[in-house]
Amino acid sequence: MEIIKGGVTVAKGFEAAHTAAGLKYKDRTDMALVYSQVPCVTAGTFTTNVVKAAPVKWDQQVVKGDKKSQAIVVNSGIANACTGEEGFGYCRDTADKAGETLGIDPAGVLIGSTGVIGRQMPVEKLKKGIEALAGSRSGSLEAGTEAAKAIMTTDTKEKEIAVAIDVQGTTVTIGGMAKGSGMIHPNMCTMLAFITTDAVITKEALQKALSEDVPDTYNMISVDGDTSTNDTVLLLANGLAQNSEITYGTPDYEEFKAALHVINEYLAKQIAGDGEGATALFEAKVTGAQTKEQAKVLAKSIVCSNLTKTAIAGHDANWGRILCAMGYSGAQFDPEKVDLFFESAAGKIQIIENGTAVDYSEEEATKILSEPEVRAIADVKMGGESACAWGCDLTHGYIEINADYRS
Repeated sequence: MEIIKGGVTVAKGFEAAHTAAGLKYKDRTDMALVYSQVPCVTAGTFTTNVVKAAPVKWDQQVVKGDKKSQAIVVNSGIANACTGEEGFGYCRDTADKAGETLGIDPAGVLIGSTGVIGRQMPVEKLKKGIEALAGSRSGSLEAGTEAAKAIMTTDTKEKEIAVAIDVQGTTVTIGGMAKGSGMIHPNMCTMLAFITTDAVITKEALQKALSEDVPDTYNMISVDGDTSTNDTVLLLANGLAQNSEITYGTPDYEEFKAALHVINEYLAKQIAGDGEGATALFEAKVTGAQTKEQAKVLAKSIVCSNLTKTAIAGHDANWGRILCAMGYSGAQFDPEKVDLFFESAAGKIQIIENGTAVDYSEEEATKILSEPEVRAIADVKMGGESACAWGCDLTHGYIEINADYRS
């Protein structure tokens, strides 16, 4: 497996485009297109929030159906959530316009939206945006990067990655892009991820690879504990690599799934580290757990703790907050056996041993916690399982961004 430059346009036959449609923003691009030269098999995972945005409902029916897809139309600024039948109708209008403009089956057009909840889509601007996207699509790496920028809302940077693997002598490429900064607490937030591959793979294998990996990647991140109405991960495979078909349960499937995991984990960590107002990516790793589920529950509880997040913001080794968060997680463990370490590029330090503070240097701990990526490692000494969760520090910037988000 090799990590290569680029994103959604790296795989054969995929193109992208971006445009400024003026849906909400006046000074930046706000629409993107991902297009395949040939129809694709599709897979997807979606928000578990009972309140689902219109594009989520639309995409669910496309992914579950028998239609193949050739295009994803994405807009930022307006979520098209809590918009009723009118909002769902705009999804139909989007698909019809994309089908007409691109010369593809509108029934397979996928849609992504992110932004303010409750606003209706300015559909005429949306249609003009689709025309602009269709006329400017390109397979260049730059086109993929600009598409990744166009789907941002409060994100501070675009998020993209690509990898190449060998499938029985044939190179297969997977590329992805994502957005997400606030309302991030996925359970498949506002997070969107779009992944493309030129692999020949069955729809069953594609969906299982995605569904089996999401619980260990996107579902292990949290910025603010809010699960969005719009969370969507879409995966398209167009088969242009012409490899031997990948089927579920085979060694080739495991290789593909491992590569997809690299894509998903990277994008998930990029989202967590780019949390609104954040200055650091915060990773919690739980080791020595009795079961994988126990490790995941404990790790997620740590990164979701607001008191822990503010301690990370202050570069404060306030270990009691971490042990407290583990204690109310619902997972059973013996707090008097826990060892805790802090780690970053500046070094590693043990903070507690068997549930009690050791004689550590506060100055050294602060230095370690002042890096842009920091990790807490908790060993519960119960078994051989481990898990990681990712979040970020909580600063005044989060309140400043969200207090006037609609304006």
